[in-house]
Amino acid sequence: MCAHLRAQWAAPGQVDIALACWVVNMDTARYLGGNPPAEKEMFLPPEGTARWDEELTSRVIGHLAARMNALATARPTTDEHLTITVPLVLT
Repeated sequence: MCAHLRAQWAAPGQVDIALACWVVNMDTARYLGGNPPAEKEMFLPPEGTARWDEELTSRVIGHLAARMNALATARPTTDEHLTITVPLVLT
């Protein structure tokens, strides 16, 4: 599994966390068969050919939302990420 995570200020005391997940087939048979994943397979477009896994992203962001006390449910972005807003806790 691969993931892209980004964080940015949302408002005073709040941070937006955006996440996209995808799976890259890296099984041993491909390596032994002389056909390992190409570097382009490791990245989402425009750099690569991997495809966003919305279901996986939704599950992972759901777990993050629960653990980080998200202020609302996840919302989609225009670049295949799901975003949650969480309180900023400084300790």
